[in-house]
Order: sequence, then C-alpha cells, then structure tokens
Amino acid sequence: MARRLGDDTADDVVSETFLAAFRQRRDYDTARPEALPWLYGFATNFIRRHRRAETHRYKAYSKVGVLPDADDAAQQALERASAHAVRRPLAQALASLKARDRDVLLLVAWADLTYEEVAGALSIPIGTVRSRLNRARAIVRGALGSTDPTMEQTS
Repeated sequence: MARRLGDDTADDVVSETFLAAFRQRRDYDTARPEALPWLYGFATNFIRRHRRAETHRYKAYSKVGVLPDADDAAQQALERASAHAVRRPLAQALASLKARDRDVLLLVAWADLTYEEVAGALSIPIGTVRSRLNRARAIVRGALGSTDPTMEQTS
C-alpha cells in the first residue's frame, strides 16, 4: 500500500482496515480459506477515500519524475519495476485509469491476488475483474508502447 499511497496514508489505511475488520469480524465467512482478500476489500474501500491524493501523486510523478514524499523503499520498488524511461509513462497511465480499473490492476499486480480473490475483495463478479483488468492492461501497454515493465530486458 505504501507504493500506492505513501507511508503515512498507507499506515492510516492499514489502521482503518484492521479496525473495520475487527468491528465486522462476525460477518467474516469462515469457509474462506484466506482472510487476505477480505482485508483487501476493506483496504480498497478506504483507498477510495484517498483516491484524489493517489491520482495527484501519479500526475506529479509523471511531470517531475519524483513521487511526493516517496521514501527509499518506494523509490527502490519503482526502480525494480522498470527502467527510468518507463516510469513517467507508467505513472501517467495509472493516473488516467478509471478508479475501478486501477483498483483491479493494482490488486493483481502489487497485491498478487488471484482473479477470484480480487472478485471477493471488491464484491464484483469474476467476469468484471477480467474485463477491468483487460481494459487497464491495454491502457498501460498503450502508454508504454506495448512494453511490459515487469519483464526484465536482456542485452
């Protein structure tokens, strides 16, 4: 979450997430093998509250190449994700996505959730996850000139 929101906001979202989960613990379906998607559902709802700041961060990064209040860990994660030339177009692409498409993309890409887990976390059908992810990936690929920033380039 810190990659998405910055450390301070991520700390707030995590706190809000666990507080909400604790308050709604009786509603948790114990038949679920993992609680992580359930928690990401809460977190995604709280992140929506911070959406304007998140979009601002991506737009600022796309203009100046530095995330506001980025710490070393966030900067290192960006460096691992792609070469310097790809960062700004990637940030622009993320900022241009509809919020619901960005949520799905980041839950799959950064949280490493399966389509089924994303569907459960966001309370949407799996087909909706697939269509949103496909749309988001197409926009990001287009912004990056059909390159995949997660693939290592070999010389």
